[in-house]
Amino acid sequence: MKVYPIKFNPILKEKIWGGHKLSSLLSKDTDKDNIGESWEISDVNDNVSIVENGIYSGLSLKELMLNHESQFLGTHNFKQFGHNFPLLIKFLDAKTDLSVQVHPDDTMAKKYHNSFGKTEMWYIMDSDDDANIILGLKDDITNPKVLNHITSENVNTVFNREAVVKGESFFIPAGKIHAIGAGVLAAEIQQTSDITYRVYDWDRTDDNGDKRELHTQLAEQATKQFSFNSKAQYQLKSNDSANLVDCDFFTTNIIKVKNRFVKNYQLLDSFIISMCVEGQVDITAGEVKETLKMGDTILLPAVTDTVTFEASNAKLLEVYIDRNLNHKTSYAS
Repeated sequence: MKVYPIKFNPILKEKIWGGHKLSSLLSKDTDKDNIGESWEISDVNDNVSIVENGIYSGLSLKELMLNHESQFLGTHNFKQFGHNFPLLIKFLDAKTDLSVQVHPDDTMAKKYHNSFGKTEMWYIMDSDDDANIILGLKDDITNPKVLNHITSENVNTVFNREAVVKGESFFIPAGKIHAIGAGVLAAEIQQTSDITYRVYDWDRTDDNGDKRELHTQLAEQATKQFSFNSKAQYQLKSNDSANLVDCDFFTTNIIKVKNRFVKNYQLLDSFIISMCVEGQVDITAGEVKETLKMGDTILLPAVTDTVTFEASNAKLLEVYIDRNLNHKTSYAS
């Protein structure tokens, strides 16, 4: 397989809560002012990413997996996932609050939807002064049955809100109630799944005056209580990987690129995804150089050996799945 930094055409999604930051800050090509999501790498049905650059330009993500299998995915990943890409990579812009929601785990998603579950994480790229997120129920004794009775009067007594600032990162396992709040621009890494159970949608309506569907009974079944703090505590390192999340479904690190350094991925049995979340960086692999600005994403095949990074000052998220590691769920706590 030809090794180079593979870019895909973003798939832009209009959302009732979407804004204009994906265009104004991340340079996504759109004249619409309600774009909520940019799907950077997707294998979701009817939303499969297409290669934008290089020798594979015009091919789909699915075709790359079919043609190159373990060379593209990694040996263990191909054994587990076959020709199904296991991650969905996004940028999100919330002009207004997203719905309060929860996602099923693998067991529930398989039972009801024949799908993967949805464990995810966020990295906050930008936030308004008063921006916040919802993470979990208010306390450990709140009964999930309350999800059937959320109103504008009691919503702020049921859910836990946390203020957020640029540079923070949060781990959201399947079963954890959550919502990105107004004014947040985030990178999201998740399992390949588009299953969401809405609990509360702020009583808003679409252009036809209709409210979006809620899924409170499924949400009650899916909701779990988690005792750990979801916010990562990490030490940013120049030209080295600082871990944000390491779970059964993905590993995400952050790298501060300062000047030039070379990283060896030869022992990593996985594709590698780089998301530029600040600044601009040149990435060279297989003698091909690709420039990433904030909001750009590339994928390196599993057969990649060494990669050169060059920047005056940039930050990258580094994402992969390595089945050779003995995973324990951690999140730099």
